[in-house]
Order: sequence, then C-alpha cells, then structure tokens
Amino acid sequence: MASADLCSRLQNGALARLRSVPLPSSRAASSLLSVLLAQGFLHSVSRGSPAGPNPAAFRTAPVPQRRLWADLKYDGEAQPVLRHLNVVSKPSKRIRLSPEELLRLVTGRRAQFVPPLGLGEIAIVDCGEAGWCEAREAIRRGLGGELVARAG
Repeated sequence: MASADLCSRLQNGALARLRSVPLPSSRAASSLLSVLLAQGFLHSVSRGSPAGPNPAAFRTAPVPQRRLWADLKYDGEAQPVLRHLNVVSKPSKRIRLSPEELLRLVTGRRAQFVPPLGLGEIAIVDCGEAGWCEAREAIRRGLGGELVARAG
C-alpha cells in the first residue's frame, strides 16, 4: 500500500471523527503507525480483520484480509490531534535528505524545496535498514533517508 493512501485514510478518518481506522497490514503501515503512536498522534494500534480489532483473527485471517486498526486521539473539544498528514516523497519524485538537511528542516529552514516544519509538526523519515523514525530522532542517530510524510 502506498504511503499516500495510508496518509489519506488516516487524515480522512480524523476529519470524519472516526474512533478507529482500518488499514491493510503492511510494513509501511506498521512503520507509519508506530511513529505516529510514539509521537502521540494516535491512542493505540491493534491487529485484526475487516470485522474489527482482534489479534486472534489477525493470525488466522488470510494475508489480504489482515488489518491494522489505528485508534485516533482527540482533544477535550473533540478535535482530532492528527490535523493533517501529508505525503512529501512521491514515486515520481523521491526526496532523500542527509542528516544536515534534516537539521535544516527541523530548525526552520527550507531543505530541497521542502518548507520547514511548523510548531507541533513532525517529519517521518524512512532511514532504510534502520527503520522509520521521526526526523529529530534520525538527526540524533546521525541518519538520513527518504522524507515520507509530515504530520501536525
């Protein structure tokens, strides 16, 4: 499943004020959800089938029917914590940033035509074999990679 589709499903679910959003199970979905969960944009993530979250059903379901269920988080006024989730790197134009360029991006300067991060916004980076992480974590670890998405 493409990153753009994952981002669209999560953003549309938040705008529709859904409690949980089902996503087809894949490494990209798992990585994206783990970063969003660690950064506080999601309440929880669970495995299941199209019928709902159920780890036992996940193990017994055929691979195309396995789902990851993302429980969205809302503030006290029922506004979604995940206000936007935009794809940066697309199949037609991959954006790969070095650790120095990531530092520019998170400190308020443009990097490779990508606008700087705003207040409360994060960038999700695919660091290759090191996995997916938030841009600030990638900088701490001295890693660069493909800038997948930005969330706020």
